[in-house]
Amino acid sequence: MKSFDHLDIVYSTGQGRIKSEKKKPTAPKGDGIVRVGRETKGRKGKGMTVVTGVPLHPEGLRDLAKKPKQKCGTGGTLKDGRIEIQGDHRDLLVAELESLGYTVRRSGG
Repeated sequence: MKSFDHLDIVYSTGQGRIKSEKKKPTAPKGDGIVRVGRETKGRKGKGMTVVTGVPLHPEGLRDLAKKPKQKCGTGGTLKDGRIEIQGDHRDLLVAELESLGYTVRRSGG
């Protein structure tokens, strides 16, 4: 007897939701370079320092985001795999990330 466990359900007459397997979050794929830039778009002219390209899982990225916020003494957030820190702290963040062993480049102006 053949097993059809590996096939996805295409049509079902049964009631309820079809459960799909949850995918585990993975580290973003990139070129291995962490970029630190400044953005003002959509913030009424107020600047934010944005760190992108960090090759970590979401849990590790959340832990890493705490360090620069404490070092800069400002607030910030983690959105879509990007660390956003309030204010212009590019020089401080480049030095901090290089000390953690990342290849860092300043992006933008």
